[in-house]
Amino acid sequence: MGLMKKFSILAIIVLFLLPVKADEGMWLPYLLQQMNEKDMQAKGMKITAEDIYSINQGSLKDAIVLFGGGCTGEIVSDQGLLLTNHHCGYGSIQSHSSLENDYLTNGFWAMKMEEELPTPGLSVTILKYMKDVSDEVLRFVSSDHMTEVQREQTIQKRIQNIIKEATAGTHYSAVVKPIYGGNQYLLIVNEIFTDIRLVGAPPSNIGKFGGDTDNWMWPRHTGDFSVFRIYMGKDGKPAPYSKDNIPYKPKKHLSISLKGAEKGDFTFVFGYPGTTQQFIPSWEVDMIQNHINPIAIDLRTQRLNIINRYMNSDRLIRIQYSAKAAGIANGWKKWIGENKGLKRLDVINKKKALEAQFTEWIKQDENRYKQYQGLLPAFENFYASYTPIYTQARFFLESVVNIELLSFAMNFTSLINECKQNPNMNQEALDKLKERYTKTSKGFYKNYNPSLDKEIFVLLMQAYYNQVDKTELPDEFKQWMKKYKGDIHKMAEDVYKRSLFAHQDKLNNFLSGLKPSQYKTLENDIAFRLIYPLRSQYADETYPRLIRLRESMDSLERVWIAALREMQPEKTFYPDANMTLRVSYGKVDGYYPSDAVEYLHYTTMEGIMEKENPDIYDYVVENKLKELYQKKDYGIYANTKGEMPVAFIATNHTTGGNSGSPILNAEGHLLGLNFDRCWEGTMSDIQYDPDQCRNISVDIRYVLFIIDKFAGAKHLVEEMTLMR
Repeated sequence: MGLMKKFSILAIIVLFLLPVKADEGMWLPYLLQQMNEKDMQAKGMKITAEDIYSINQGSLKDAIVLFGGGCTGEIVSDQGLLLTNHHCGYGSIQSHSSLENDYLTNGFWAMKMEEELPTPGLSVTILKYMKDVSDEVLRFVSSDHMTEVQREQTIQKRIQNIIKEATAGTHYSAVVKPIYGGNQYLLIVNEIFTDIRLVGAPPSNIGKFGGDTDNWMWPRHTGDFSVFRIYMGKDGKPAPYSKDNIPYKPKKHLSISLKGAEKGDFTFVFGYPGTTQQFIPSWEVDMIQNHINPIAIDLRTQRLNIINRYMNSDRLIRIQYSAKAAGIANGWKKWIGENKGLKRLDVINKKKALEAQFTEWIKQDENRYKQYQGLLPAFENFYASYTPIYTQARFFLESVVNIELLSFAMNFTSLINECKQNPNMNQEALDKLKERYTKTSKGFYKNYNPSLDKEIFVLLMQAYYNQVDKTELPDEFKQWMKKYKGDIHKMAEDVYKRSLFAHQDKLNNFLSGLKPSQYKTLENDIAFRLIYPLRSQYADETYPRLIRLRESMDSLERVWIAALREMQPEKTFYPDANMTLRVSYGKVDGYYPSDAVEYLHYTTMEGIMEKENPDIYDYVVENKLKELYQKKDYGIYANTKGEMPVAFIATNHTTGGNSGSPILNAEGHLLGLNFDRCWEGTMSDIQYDPDQCRNISVDIRYVLFIIDKFAGAKHLVEEMTLMR
C-alpha cells in the first residue's frame, strides 16, 4: 500500500472514545458527549454536553460567534448585544476615529440604539452545525492508484458537492475543513451577519492598558473588551445595513456570573482557535526555533523602535499607527516567548525521541516496516530543501513587503492592467476605476506618514539586500543597487521625492484626470518599478516552489499523524486548531514563572494604580477611574473581599483566534473574556506545558464596572442576564 495507505474512519472513531488528558486540548463541541463530558463533569462541570452543543435546541454554541475573520465574540442579551476584545474591535473603532472624534483615545458609548455606529466590512459568523463528512469526501480516493494531485482534485470535487447539498434552498454558507492532516473532514454550516454596529469601547488607557509592554504578560490589568450589536432584517435573516434592520434575536445568549472564579474552579473556553502545530516533526521545530523566529524577531524589533519613536512624538501618528504597531508587536513578542519555551522544554529533542520510538516500533512488524520505513527519511529530505527556501521567503515577507509605499504602489497593478487591456474603455467604466482607486488612496493616506515609512524603507531594504542570497535577486533590482552604488539612503531619498505614490495631492490629481493611455505613468513610477520585479519574483518563482514542496509535505503529514495514532492507541488525539469552533477546559490557577517567583490567579485595580506612570503612554490612568478607585465605588461588581477584580488566569488551552472567547464556569455562565496567554506558555501551539501555560481573561465584573460606573452606560448592563 505504501505511504499513502488510507486508514479507516472506524479506527479514528474508536480513538475518539479513549480517555482525555487534563487541561491540554481543543475539542470539537459536537463530540463532547462521547469524548469529554464525563471528564469535564468529574472536574466540576455541572451542565451537560447537550447544553454546550445542540442542533435540536438552543445551546451555548448559539451564543458564540466568529468575529470578523480572526477573533471570537459572545452574545450577551436577547437583543444581539455582543462582547469581544478591545483589540479585536480595534480596527473598527479606529475606522470611526478622527482627530475630532478620537474614539480610540477617548472611548465611545452609544446611549441609545440610534447612536450605534454601522461598521462596513465587519461580519460575524454563527455556527448552525458541524458534522464529520470524511466518508463522503474520501469515498472515491484510492491511495493505490492516485497521485497526490489526483487525490486532491477528487477531494475538492466531493467537497463542492457536499457544500452545495448542505446549503441548497437556504441562506446559509458552508465550508469543509480537513482535520488530522486530511485523514478526516468536517462540514461546517454557518449563518453570516453583516450589519454589525459599534456600541461601546473604553478609552485606550483602559482597553489597552499596559500596551505592548504588558502584551503576553502576567500580571495583567487590561480592560480588553468592546461592545457591538448584531442586526438582522425584519424577516429574521441576515441583511446588509439598513436603518430598518432590527436587533438580532439569538436562540441563546450567555448569562453572566457576578460570583467570579476562585483558585481550582472548573472553567472552559468556547471559541475559534486559529492554528496549532502539535504534530510537526523535529525538523520543523528546528526550522521555526533556529531560522524563522529569529528573522522575524530581529526585523520587527527594529521596525517597532522606529514606529514607537514617531508615535511618542506626535498624536496624529499615534492614531495612524497604533493598530499597525499592535499588529507588528503581537507576533514579535509571541515568537520571543515561544522560542524561550521551546528551548526550556527541549522540544526538538523530545520530538527526536518520539521519532526514535517510532523507528523502533515499525521494526517490530514487517508490514509496518514496509509501510513506514521511508517516512522519516522523507521528512529529513523535505526540510533539507524546504528550510532554506522558506527562510528566504520569510525574510522577504518580513522586510520589503512591509515598506508601505512600495506595497501601496503594487496595489495599482490591476489598474495598469485594466488600462492596458482596454485602451478604448468607455467613460462609465473609467469613472468606476477612478472612484475605486481614489477610495483606496484615501484609506491609505489617512493612516500614513511618509517620513516614518522612509526610515522603514532604509532599514528593511538594507536588511533584505544584506541577507538574501544574491542569486535570488532579480536583475532589475541589481541594476537599481548599481545605480545607487549600494547606498540605500540615496535610493530612499530619490524614491520618496520622485514617486507619485508618495504625494497624495499629486496622485489624486492624476487619478481625477486619468485616461487609459496614461497607465505608463504608473508603470514607470520609481516606486512601482522598484517593487514590481521583487514581488513578481516572489509570486512567480519563490512562492510556487514553496507550494510544490508543501504539497509533498501535506501527504507526509497525513501519513505521519495516522501512524502516530496507530502507534499510540492509548492516547486521545485532538485535531490541530484550524479556526473551527472548539472547547478547551481546565481550572483557575496561578503558576511559578521562574525560581522563587509565584503568580496568583487574579489581579485587581490595586495593580492599575501601582503601574500608573503619567510619563508612559501605556500606563496613563483615566482620572475618572482613579476617582472610582479612591472612593471604592465598585457597585455590585466587587469581590467578597471588597476588591475590584480586573483579570484572572486558568489552564485552558488557547491560541490566536481565541481572543474574545468567553471563559465560562461550571454552570456555563460567563466569567470573563479570554484575551491573551502568559508569555512563558506561548510555545503551546507546538508543545503544551501544564505548569506554565495559562490563558488570560478580563474579569466580566470589571467589564460591567467600566460599562456601568465609568461610562454611565447602565442600560447595556440592564440588557444582560446577571447571576448573583
